[in-house]
Amino acid sequence: MPTPRVAVAPAVIRAAEVRRGMERVRAELDVPDGFPGKVLDAAESVANAAVWRSDGRPDRRDVELVTIDPPGSRDLDQAFGAERRPGGGFRVWYAIADVAAFVEPGGVIDAECHRRGVTLYGPDRRDPLHPPSLGEGAASLLPDDDRPALLWCIDLDGAGAPEVTRLERAVVRSRAQLTYRDVVDQLDAGSASEALVLLRGIGRLRQAAEVARGGVSLPLPDQVVEPVEPRRDQYRLRYESPLVSEGWNAQISLLAGTEAARIMVDGGTGLLRTLAPPDERTLARLRRSATALGVAWPAATAGTGTGTRTGYPELVRSLDPATPVGAALLVQASRALRGAGYAAFTGGVLPERHVHAAVAAPYAHVTAPLRRLCDRAANEVTLALVSGDDVPEWAAAELMLLPDVMATARAREGDYSRAVLDLAEALVLRSSVGERFAAAVVDVDEDRERAQVQLRDPAVVAQARDGRGSRPGDEVEVVLRAADPVARRIDLEVV
Repeated sequence: MPTPRVAVAPAVIRAAEVRRGMERVRAELDVPDGFPGKVLDAAESVANAAVWRSDGRPDRRDVELVTIDPPGSRDLDQAFGAERRPGGGFRVWYAIADVAAFVEPGGVIDAECHRRGVTLYGPDRRDPLHPPSLGEGAASLLPDDDRPALLWCIDLDGAGAPEVTRLERAVVRSRAQLTYRDVVDQLDAGSASEALVLLRGIGRLRQAAEVARGGVSLPLPDQVVEPVEPRRDQYRLRYESPLVSEGWNAQISLLAGTEAARIMVDGGTGLLRTLAPPDERTLARLRRSATALGVAWPAATAGTGTGTRTGYPELVRSLDPATPVGAALLVQASRALRGAGYAAFTGGVLPERHVHAAVAAPYAHVTAPLRRLCDRAANEVTLALVSGDDVPEWAAAELMLLPDVMATARAREGDYSRAVLDLAEALVLRSSVGERFAAAVVDVDEDRERAQVQLRDPAVVAQARDGRGSRPGDEVEVVLRAADPVARRIDLEVV
């Protein structure tokens, strides 16, 4: 029998095949196919009515704001602005789409949002939380038009720590819609606005504060299924590492989320995003893997979060995901940050678990109300507590329902994302059965004699048979035995 050649699979997938496969995925996961007519009509009506224009909210259109999102985004939840404070430090402006200005609690749009929970992103289309006339129109912080918003004003000291935080309903106007690449390019070219220069500076200060309190972010590259430009009838599968500007922007979102959580905790009512710290069994396994791969386990630095007495965040920050060893240890480290959920509380009684281990502080989801159902009620609670008003009855009642609703929505979101990648992997590999591929072992299941491998090209991460003797970090070859796009399965074997 001839030796199979080492292969590089075709780089593109036909769009028609992706659409057919995604139709099966959506049917299996009961993803709604469009919005009912009555929901579309109700959304169009409230979008045109724009009641918020006459509700007496302050005019903050003088605040210079920009949105920063992936290319082509229309559901713009956040707009950022910043300035230096005369006495030192910084002022951060952060506008969040005011979805409650359009969605009536208990109405037809609200009911449909509860059915969906989150926006789902597929390679061929988005399945949004809100009807397009709201999520991509009247409620979205699109540039050069007046919009209702919840406007954060957070004063920071010179080290980036919050000193005074305010939140109000307001009328705002975004000046520009930027991408993460735009931010990097403008900074590199020296043409960036003062706000973008401050985004970089404040982002770095907040990242240093995250390190100091024991927080951690996993720099794993994403698998991305995207159209091939300029042709829209083909897709490709590739690895994508985040740009530095994404990290800075994420720190502004985290700043608002941790301030909202602090306000909720102090006020005795709220909805927190929670994550348990790594358990000792997971950390022990990670330590053994690091030792086997020749990576020293670092000493823990001071902090109150994930890294206390473990050195876990320090290890993660020391790893290079572009190397086989780094990729293997990061995949195993990701196991320590699983099981995130939501915890609601009232009456001043905090839930037993009220800290998010990766953030290393209490944290709340409040910055993506166009894409996450829970943010709308959490924003109303936060606004009421800041204003000294009673929490709206509908929002207080909603808090108790949201942990279960969001758990269901998040589970479907995870299944959906995995199905998208499984489909793309099977499509891109189906013409290469019998061929070999260079890969790195990123994990091993010794009981099942299987290895999780990361192919160099195409961007496939999958289980491979006959992984006996393989160790995380090994560079190996795998042979493709089968690829079934209908079942969304591939069969790889370590050779």
